[in-house]
Amino acid sequence: MKRAMKGFVSDVKTNEPGTRIYAAWQQKDDPTRFVHSFIFVDATAHNVYSKSAAVKRFESIYRPELVGGDVVFTDYDPVATNHELTPIRTWADRITMYFRKAMRD
Repeated sequence: MKRAMKGFVSDVKTNEPGTRIYAAWQQKDDPTRFVHSFIFVDATAHNVYSKSAAVKRFESIYRPELVGGDVVFTDYDPVATNHELTPIRTWADRITMYFRKAMRD
């Protein structure tokens, strides 16, 4: 699974300049759990990401591995950071984090 994530993030970096940040994290005490966070420059960039071939490929890899339910998406508004996030132009520029529930490594 980690190899698929690394390939996916590399594809996003190469092909989606509107995805300002994409990071994947693995939980230390439970390697079956992951958190992904991303920031888009605007709603168009979010739409490009959502409809990309890379997303479809990645979904086809991880979906069969889900054992604890589907992926949960949660939107967050930034409160404080040591990185410049302004201007925040649209809702899509919020930090979106989602949790991969009980994924096998």
